[in-house]
Amino acid sequence: MGYAVVLGEALIDLQEAEMDGAAVYRHAIGGAPLNVAVGATRLGGQVEYGGTLGEDVLGNRIASFLRKTGVGMRAAKRVPVSTTLAVTTFVGADPTFTFYGEPPSYSLLAPNDVDPRLVGGAAVLYAGSIALLREPFRAAAHKAWTTPGPLRVFDPNVRPTLLPDGAAVTRLRELVEEYFATADLVKLSSMDADVLYDGAHPATAAARILGLGAKAVVVTMGARGAYVAANGKNATLPAPVVNAIDATGAGDSVMGALVYRLLDGGMPTDLDGWTSDVRFALAVAGLVCERRGGAVAMPTQDELKARFGEDI
Repeated sequence: MGYAVVLGEALIDLQEAEMDGAAVYRHAIGGAPLNVAVGATRLGGQVEYGGTLGEDVLGNRIASFLRKTGVGMRAAKRVPVSTTLAVTTFVGADPTFTFYGEPPSYSLLAPNDVDPRLVGGAAVLYAGSIALLREPFRAAAHKAWTTPGPLRVFDPNVRPTLLPDGAAVTRLRELVEEYFATADLVKLSSMDADVLYDGAHPATAAARILGLGAKAVVVTMGARGAYVAANGKNATLPAPVVNAIDATGAGDSVMGALVYRLLDGGMPTDLDGWTSDVRFALAVAGLVCERRGGAVAMPTQDELKARFGEDI
């Protein structure tokens, strides 16, 4: 099994909760790409996290957590800024994020920080999410993405609170479609499709992304499961029935599980292979939804089997 390089943000989620009738905030390590890196690692993959961490106590906690989890740090860099905070509020189990910190601690990876040998030697490269909205990270991600070698997987991970108007949505769509066109796998949520493509149905959004050049597309739909399209075929897969208490990181866990399966078995050659991988990923996400909070909720193989049995 080779290794993956995962590029993108690491930050601290402050998750809204209640104690003694007052609003309080629970500290959790997060950031969608960090969640992907942790998710793939806990399932048994080897991952190098590529991003920037603030040189403060919160950045130290993120770095320590990554090391304890087993995520590699060869592509990571410390920067002299405060760690970005994402205040997380909920409607039911679904989170909404508001970001604080300027410049964002996660946005400072520069092209010279990208090691072409590390990226080129990887089996899988992940890019995407909100770090792409800022320079110099955007240029660094482009350099990595255009390095020959790995399978390329992408997740736009749209955050509407960072898109103030229609022009911002248009700019984001143009940016992510450059990645869609050369991706081996695109994973996005139905909410992402709704924002990027003006309320498009998952199948419609997937068809557009495939038409741009992506080889496979997975659209997660929360409790409704996922839509997968590849090799000229498509399928809708149900989500497992779970007692969801917190959906933070659920979509990231799907991508983490898919990265792990790509590391373990390579690129599926037909729709049956993709549906097997996506069913596995939906089980991972179901277990994440039964736990509190992002990266720390990512399960191991043993925890997954204990919850869903040996047939995962």
